[in-house]
Amino acid sequence: MLKLHVTAAPVRLIAIDIDGTLLNPEFQISETDLATLRRAHADGVEVILVTGRRHAFALPIAQLLGFDLWLITSNGAVTRSLAGETFHRDLLPEPTCRDLLRVMQQFRGQTVLTFDSDGPGTIVIERLDELESSIQRWLEKNMQYIQFVVPIENALTTDPVQAMFCGPVADMQRVLQVLGGCGLPITVLRTEYPGRDLSIVDVLNAGCSKGHALERWVNYRRITREQVMAIGDNYNDIEMLAFAGHSFIMGNASEELRSRGWKLTRSNAESGVAAAIEHMLYGKALEAVVVQQIRGPAIVSSL
Repeated sequence: MLKLHVTAAPVRLIAIDIDGTLLNPEFQISETDLATLRRAHADGVEVILVTGRRHAFALPIAQLLGFDLWLITSNGAVTRSLAGETFHRDLLPEPTCRDLLRVMQQFRGQTVLTFDSDGPGTIVIERLDELESSIQRWLEKNMQYIQFVVPIENALTTDPVQAMFCGPVADMQRVLQVLGGCGLPITVLRTEYPGRDLSIVDVLNAGCSKGHALERWVNYRRITREQVMAIGDNYNDIEMLAFAGHSFIMGNASEELRSRGWKLTRSNAESGVAAAIEHMLYGKALEAVVVQQIRGPAIVSSL
């Protein structure tokens, strides 16, 4: 009797988060991760970065990889090439954003609006005092793009990419509670860094997420979800990880995320991206990967 052998679909695309995943705790890409990504690319596997960062802020990281690729940024709102070609944008409608700002009056000092532009006005805030203690490094790196507008509603001359609320975890839990009962047609995503007591709550158009954007891109590329590998570490990666046929969660992810059944790779301090790819593409056991990232050289982000 003939036996039917079913071969698993080969991985054709790897979707990778940036912060907490591709970047290590020193905001660097390890040589181990870099070499593995370049090998995968040379073997014909597409690499796409999928991040909460806006495009211009993610671009220097993508450029360090040394090959052409696309980026899904702002948690799925913008899909754009390294060269600047736009595939898709999913902006937050201006009337919805006005309603949001009205509902979130008590958090105005922790509110950030971002727009799909370049230069001053790309990022709009009313004041710095409540943001500086939480995201000072981010503010310093983005100061050339920041414009102060009071009231912040006056900046809404076009649809923003998103609204963002930043602050201590306890404060952002209250933000999530208010947003959960506001009834607006929006998507609410959170990113948490408990060790820094920092939480970021992103508000996007309804149906916008890393997972939705990745699915759109995969369909365009005529790739099945079984041919997609995804690697992430935080709550805003959940939709992306749920969509991909092969999902890996970083060792530095929270216990809550690590308990969801996705494969566990090493932490971002131990080149977990390389370990996952070596396992998935080249059959290397995850526990057998020995990493010398901390001692060895690294590719340093200019951010």
